[in-house]
Amino acid sequence: MTYLQDFYQLFLQRQDMLWTALWEHLQLSIISLLIAVFIAVPIGILLSRKDRMAEFIIGIAAVLQTIPSLALLGFMILFVGIGTTPAIIALTAYALLPILRNTYTGIKEVNPAIREAARGMGMSTYRSLIKVELPIALPTVMAGIRTSMVLIVGTATLAALIGAGGLGDLIMTGIQRSNNEYILLGAIPAALLALIFDGILRVTERLTKRNSYKPVIAVIGLALAIIFVPMIAMRGTIGPDLVVGGKMGAEPEIVGNMYKHLIEDGTDLTVQVQGNLGATDFVFNALRVGDIDMYPEFSGTIVGELLALEDFSYDPDEAYEQAREGIFDEYQFRFLEPMLYNNTYALAVTREVAEENNLETISDLERFKDEWTFGFSFEFVDRQDGYAGFADQYGFELADVRSLDAATGIQAVANGEVQVTDVYSTDAQIVEQDLVVLEDDQNLFPPYQGAPLIRQDTLDKHPELEDILNQLENELSEEDIQELNFRVDIEDENPSDVAWDYLVEIGLLTE
Repeated sequence: MTYLQDFYQLFLQRQDMLWTALWEHLQLSIISLLIAVFIAVPIGILLSRKDRMAEFIIGIAAVLQTIPSLALLGFMILFVGIGTTPAIIALTAYALLPILRNTYTGIKEVNPAIREAARGMGMSTYRSLIKVELPIALPTVMAGIRTSMVLIVGTATLAALIGAGGLGDLIMTGIQRSNNEYILLGAIPAALLALIFDGILRVTERLTKRNSYKPVIAVIGLALAIIFVPMIAMRGTIGPDLVVGGKMGAEPEIVGNMYKHLIEDGTDLTVQVQGNLGATDFVFNALRVGDIDMYPEFSGTIVGELLALEDFSYDPDEAYEQAREGIFDEYQFRFLEPMLYNNTYALAVTREVAEENNLETISDLERFKDEWTFGFSFEFVDRQDGYAGFADQYGFELADVRSLDAATGIQAVANGEVQVTDVYSTDAQIVEQDLVVLEDDQNLFPPYQGAPLIRQDTLDKHPELEDILNQLENELSEEDIQELNFRVDIEDENPSDVAWDYLVEIGLLTE
């Protein structure tokens, strides 16, 4: 009962967020489906006349559907940036196969005697297609559209990782915070949306068995109204002057909102914070293509991952200079002055496991390398300053390593499903779950000083931003950011409000 009460309370508190996400999800799904229909149906009709091409073209559509959705979304960033455009392209690609195959099959299965009768009545090939073949095939075509619609609604939840919004925003928030109520707040409407769409299209499919286009025209008209009415209502709305990106989690969104508040307080510019854009590669690629103007990055990530330096320094000042100079030489991005806290990677265990096994350092894990299960985040597994460089630095390998989402890894350690996971030193869950952070006694992890990573052309256009953003130099201690993360991740406060409160507290803003 308490669980249901918590979910209902969250629903009441986050209704605005839910309805916004639901509307974004609805539009994203409908636009993708309509584009897929307008592409796949004509091609399916053409292939019914060109049998030799059919197997090859349908095979291409099948290959598109086998590409992992997350990989396709990430790949699209470099070509079309972040937001709804790459999401729609990816979702359309996934929706093509069922519609294309059903259109081809439906027309091919029309009785040849019916075609002959149409010709005997003097109908042209085009008129036979429109008046006879397509109406007969329509129920089969609609069945393919139904399948694609359900596929799109489910896959669209991943579009949140590239800033396309939708119900995936709520689901990702729940995963990051290990909050089942948030996950359900996004998952239940997504499931209901799929069922509603399936029901509407099922009824349309039945009505088309009367060989009438009217139900299809009515559904298309409704879909177009859902898409264009809000666009007309929002016509004239001016977008932001600057976009601040952020990786997954509360911390990048909190710091990004600090940038927003400082910039809007010191200039006439408007700023949008686009958080939860996925792992480092996603956000960095968004910066490269210019879809975002800046985001909070760390010196260790720049030297260890983005620049892949093998001789990076473990001195914080030297590592910062390597990051600042290297990222400008390679990409012409500016790494501004760093904040105080060091958000380093760390390996953590529960206090009970640490005390029972006398664990203090990472080297102590060698005794359990073949016995324990290690749950590491996807990004940590592939980084040279993470598990990819672990064996070289510590001299031993771990037998059982599982790749998990970062928040899932912390929960898995707390539940005893894995014994060790990677964390950030500022994670609020370290305190909440009473975890023990092991000492990095062989210096696997370089210093991770956070600072704005900003495009040079953005600074050229708005040179005042450098002094404004550098106001955060030597602010935000490790204890400060842990407390702020706790307020967002555990107490469910708004990241923008939390950022504002901190800036007021340290005197950079006034009430």
